[in-house]
Amino acid sequence: MPLYIFLLFNYTTGVEGNVVLTRDHTCEKFQTSEHVSRCLQLAILLEVSAYPKPGNVHRTTDFKETRYEHFLASAVAVAPHFRSAAEQGIRVSAGKISPCEVGIGDTIKNAVMSVGEWQGGGNTLLGSIILLSPIAVAAGMTLAEEAFSLVKLREKMRVVVESSTPADAVAVYDAIGTAKPGGLGGAPKLDVTDPASRQKILEGEVTLFDVFKIASGYDSIASEWINNYSVTFDLGYPYFDQQLEETRDVNTATVHTFLKILSEVPDTLIARKVGLAKAKEVSAQVRQVLEAGGLTTPSGRDSLWKLDEKLRDPAHQLNPGTTADITAAVLTVSILKGYRP
Repeated sequence: MPLYIFLLFNYTTGVEGNVVLTRDHTCEKFQTSEHVSRCLQLAILLEVSAYPKPGNVHRTTDFKETRYEHFLASAVAVAPHFRSAAEQGIRVSAGKISPCEVGIGDTIKNAVMSVGEWQGGGNTLLGSIILLSPIAVAAGMTLAEEAFSLVKLREKMRVVVESSTPADAVAVYDAIGTAKPGGLGGAPKLDVTDPASRQKILEGEVTLFDVFKIASGYDSIASEWINNYSVTFDLGYPYFDQQLEETRDVNTATVHTFLKILSEVPDTLIARKVGLAKAKEVSAQVRQVLEAGGLTTPSGRDSLWKLDEKLRDPAHQLNPGTTADITAAVLTVSILKGYRP
């Protein structure tokens, strides 16, 4: 079959120029899951490439032990796992499995393991993987059932996270143990660093959603899970969309969205390392950068680069890594909606 005929059978263009996958071809499941995976992979690549995101690795600045190319390799590593997650969503929509059989914990664990196999820069994407995996499942469900919409996507994301199981929680504990993220301390309950926590989770039938509910007060990624991604959808995505329209530049829109989120939501990775007061101080400094115009004015650019340098301490105590993960989720939502750079 000629390639152009194959493509015509598999794709059609819907409203607003968005790509909508057809559902009348034998390759439908693969095409849908591959589409979702590419959207999420692109979001990760655009997020890490945006510069300067103060205190983070970006395309012009590395950490000593973790470089830009480590993130690129990580984006390659996670793609198959996001594709599998989307396929699980398709199976849910077809009634072949229930939402609690998706195995979201294994998706996260296996993706983290692959990241470690593909690069030697340490933990690069743990937070992003935890945030994006439910989106991948929900996107598969949404595209398999109906025309894509953010409302439907968000509804199905809630189903996915609320259907998590104790086995999912144990798998994510294993993933965290593999990634070894910075700032881990003694949690008040079911501490991830306590070997006994896994047995307590299984014996007490504590789901991953339950675990994140416990952690949501001091971890923004857990809070996103519990609150149906409120920062992603209600703060980040509308602002990113507005910035794209105003600046016509994806780098500016991404950096400004990162700054906007950080200015309003103190980074919990910083808070875990050096305290909430310091995290709030960083957020106040970011607000000043935005008020100066960010990347759109000379004074804003100057203050942004100075802040980037200021937040780069050797121990990475002021690294707003959680904000970067949420920014990746914002980009994911936009790309699934149809944005292309």
